[in-house]
Amino acid sequence: MPEERREKTLNLALQGGGSHGAYTWGVLDALLEDGRVRIEGVSGTSAGAMNAVALAHGFAMAAHEYKDPHEKQLAGAQKARESLTRLWEGVGTMGSTMLWGVPMPAAGAFMNMLSQWLSPYQMNPLGINPLRKLLEKEVDFERIGATNAKQVFVCATNVRTGRGEIFTGKRLSADAVMASACLPMLFKAVEIDGEHYWDGGYSGNPAIYPLIYRTDASDILLVQINPIDHDRLPDDAQEIMERVNEVTFNAGLLAELRAIEFVRRLLAEGKLDSRRYKNVLMHRIDGGSVLAPMGAASKMRTDMSFIRQLFALGRASGEEWLKKHFADIGLKPTLKLAENM
Repeated sequence: MPEERREKTLNLALQGGGSHGAYTWGVLDALLEDGRVRIEGVSGTSAGAMNAVALAHGFAMAAHEYKDPHEKQLAGAQKARESLTRLWEGVGTMGSTMLWGVPMPAAGAFMNMLSQWLSPYQMNPLGINPLRKLLEKEVDFERIGATNAKQVFVCATNVRTGRGEIFTGKRLSADAVMASACLPMLFKAVEIDGEHYWDGGYSGNPAIYPLIYRTDASDILLVQINPIDHDRLPDDAQEIMERVNEVTFNAGLLAELRAIEFVRRLLAEGKLDSRRYKNVLMHRIDGGSVLAPMGAASKMRTDMSFIRQLFALGRASGEEWLKKHFADIGLKPTLKLAENM
């Protein structure tokens, strides 16, 4: 089989970032349509977790219907694309409705203003979140856990310990995804098995270590939608807070990337046993730089036209990455960690 058509295996690490997760939807659609990439594991946080379970749902449905591995892969990719489309079009449909009596996208600014004075336990004591119903409608979590067609890892932050916790297999649920996306000033902490959880971005956005220790693939493609670099000094209250949030939600990821680079360097120098330590090959699609001009406030914007605009940007980025770097999968990293991190 020619090299350009040979199937290669990747893990995916999907960042969270509100409605900007629709950009990741576009990236995934490009990868799935291309057909040359086999996805072994997916780690996601917040919107990245939503993308991860929607993708896994499609492959789980195909695993239930098909026995032949080739047919299962082809059908899984198509069903995953359909599942992701239904999820994000559902988000876009909800975005045209009312939130707390305020038309979108004005609801984002309204909620931010209220959160300065009232906690979610006062604003939303019943814990109403329409995303939960959408997830429960579009994703069969029981089937994902039973078939294990794709290994899925969802990160949430334990409020009591401050540590990130990974939900996978039979622990994967709508509650776990909602916990991963639980911004503490907007939503009540999500209770799972007697513990309470906030957004996984505080501890891993996304968590990479499950992909290292629990999968065979050495290549990890990070789809990043939270900007690392900022070109100008924030000088008003809103810009300062937005930049603080970007720094906070990238901190865990940057720490893991530095650790990966450290291990790679020790392996190259022969100071670590290559039979015990995986030589991780990191790749990245940098949506952060693409989305930065839209501003952090646009993460709360969920109207259908904006969701489709983000999807188109992600599709273009995914296609460009495949064109430039498909041949590098399995051979070398394309994210220069020491230089960029």
